Amino acid sequence: MATVFAHTSVLREEVLTHLAPQSARRYCDGTLGAGGHTRAILEGSSPDGRVIGFDRDPDALDAARTSLAELGDRLVTVHGCFGDVDRHLAELGVEQVDGFVLDLGVSSPQLDRGERGFSFMKDGPLDMRMDPTTGPTALDLIQDLSPEDLAAILRDFGEERYAKKIARMMKEAVKAGRLATTLDLAALCASAIPMHEQRKSKIHAATRTFQGLRIAVNRELDELTRFLAVFPSLLAPGGRCVVISFHSLEDRLVKHRFRDLGWTSSLPPRLAIQAGERVEPVCVPVTKKAVIAGDAETAVNPRARSAKLRACERTAAPFTEHR
Repeated sequence: MATVFAHTSVLREEVLTHLAPQSARRYCDGTLGAGGHTRAILEGSSPDGRVIGFDRDPDALDAARTSLAELGDRLVTVHGCFGDVDRHLAELGVEQVDGFVLDLGVSSPQLDRGERGFSFMKDGPLDMRMDPTTGPTALDLIQDLSPEDLAAILRDFGEERYAKKIARMMKEAVKAGRLATTLDLAALCASAIPMHEQRKSKIHAATRTFQGLRIAVNRELDELTRFLAVFPSLLAPGGRCVVISFHSLEDRLVKHRFRDLGWTSSLPPRLAIQAGERVEPVCVPVTKKAVIAGDAETAVNPRARSAKLRACERTAAPFTEHR
C-alpha cells in the first residue's frame, strides 16, 4: 500500500505572522509539498486571496491538488523549481506577487518512502531526486564523479569530516558492485567512521553523506541562489518574503541576501546616484534574527528543531544590484 503524502508544515503560525496575508492578494508558495503552508495562507487571505504553488515533486503536486481541491481556482499549481520562479510567473502572465514562502529541504513523505532513496533507514535505490522524472540520481553521481569531486560534495554540502575516506570507499564499492542501495551506503558510512566518533555523535553515521548527496543531486543551493537573485523584482512593494531553512549553508545564503538588499550607500544621495549605489533599501528586515520553533512544536514535530525562519519586506525602491 502506497504511503500517503502527508507532511506537517513547520512554523505554520510564524509563517502567517510574518507573511501577513490579506484578501484579494496573490502569494507564491515555492515549495508546495502537501499544501500545509498554502492552506494556511489561503485561510488567512480569505475570501479572495490566491496562491501559486510550485513543486518539483509530482507526488506532492497530486497530493496538494487533492487536499486543497475545495479551494477551487484560488490555488494554481505548477510543476517546476522555485529557482525558475521568474520564468514560471511570466508564463502565467504574472508580473508580481504580494508574498513568497519557501520551506526548504526534504519532506517527510520523501523520507518515508524507501523507493525515493532519501533515507538511510529504509532500503531503496540510491535515487534522492525530488523530481524523479529528470536528472541524475545519487548513484549516477557516485559512478560518474571523481573521488575528489565526491569528497568535495560530502565536505561542502554535508560537512562530513571523513569525506575523503567515504568518497574513496564509495568509488571502490560501486566499482566492485557492492553499492546499489541506501542501506549499502549507510553500512559503508558506518564502517568508514571510527566507532568512538559514532558514539560521541548524536546523529547516524550516514546523515552527513546522505545530506551532501541529496543537496548535490537536487542542486538545492543553486536553486536557492537563483531565487534570491530574482525575487525582489517579482515582489510588489509591501510584499514579504519568508524563507524556512534547515541547513547552515541555506540559512547563510538567505541571511546575507536579505542583509545585502537592505544595504544603502554611505554617500550623500546625489553622489550615491552618480556612483550607481543605492539610496534606499530594496528590502527591510521583518525578523531581526532567525525565528525558531518553540518547545511545544518540537515536541510533536521533531523536524522543526533545526528550522530557521527569516523574513523581509519589499520597499518601493527600484531594484538594482549595488556595485
